[in-house]
This record gives sequence, C-alpha cells and structure tokens, in this order.
Amino acid sequence: MTRDLTELDDHTLIRLHVEGDADAFGEIFRRHRDRMWALALRTTRDREMAADAVQDAFLNAFRRAASFRGDAQLTTWLHRITVNASLDRLRRVRPTADIEDHEPVEPRDGHHAVDVRLDVRAALAELPEAQRLALTLVDLHGLSVAEAAAVLEVAEGTVKSRCSRGREAMARILRPTQGPGAEV
Repeated sequence: MTRDLTELDDHTLIRLHVEGDADAFGEIFRRHRDRMWALALRTTRDREMAADAVQDAFLNAFRRAASFRGDAQLTTWLHRITVNASLDRLRRVRPTADIEDHEPVEPRDGHHAVDVRLDVRAALAELPEAQRLALTLVDLHGLSVAEAAAVLEVAEGTVKSRCSRGREAMARILRPTQGPGAEV
C-alpha cells in the first residue's frame, strides 16, 4: 500500500525518516529546497556556492535527523543548518581579484524595478554579515524574530537590534545623493 507523503506534516516526515522510511526525507527536500536555496543564495551571493551549501545542508539534515527535537518548526532547523553550511562555504573562499580590478559603479538618479532590486541587493551586500543574515531571515524570508533568533542562535533582542541597525544602514546606502541646490 502506497502512502501519500504530501499529506503528512514535517514533524511526521522527519520521524518517519528517522524510523527508516526511505521516501520521507525526499518529501522534506522537495518541500523546502527552493526556500533553502534562496536563503543560501542571499547569504553567499553566488549561485554555485549556494547550490553547494544547500547540498551540504540537506546532507547534514539527512544524517542528523535524529537530533531534531521538534521544539521548533522543521523549517527553523533547516534554516540554521543552511545558514551554517553557507557560512562554511564563504569561509573557505579566497578573493580572486582586488577591488581595483572592478569597474566603478555609476550613481543612478532614476530607478526602474530591476535597478531597485540590484541596488537593494548591493546595499545588502555592504552590511556586516550579522545584520545581513538577520534582515534576510526576517524581511526577505518572513521568519518571525523568534524563529530568526533560533536559526542564528542568538537572543530575540539581538535579532531586533541587528535588523534595526541593518535597516538604518540600508536607508543610508540607498538614499539618493543630494544634487546641487537640493535641500539638506
């Protein structure tokens, strides 16, 4: 008799996986791979590195499934593993070019939707890692402050302050430059 795994919740699937069900983890992967890839991509800012980090993360989750206590949502646990895998990948990378090798970015005075997205992505990349991760989890992935705190293994107040400081920094970075005669 074949079961429809898509009808089961995450906690049941992880329990079945730990108990030896050969298909349960595949359903977990199917449900969460895109979200974890988006998280890894925002963390690493590199498609290939993000793909490798997601592979590492799901492999770690597969192997360590018995350590999932069920106190939080499975997605919170997967977020933590994915962030760790992404950061591990970033730590292994060495820069291959000096800053002087890149073309200077010309300031823009009018933005289209794509330009705005690119500007926001570039501004996010300028933030310290801790602020970038907090903003990515809360503002881009929609995690609650409590969930982000669990993923980042910090206090909720720390997530709130990192998000606040990150948003302030983003506003300064994205604020249009004042032209001649502009009110200051």
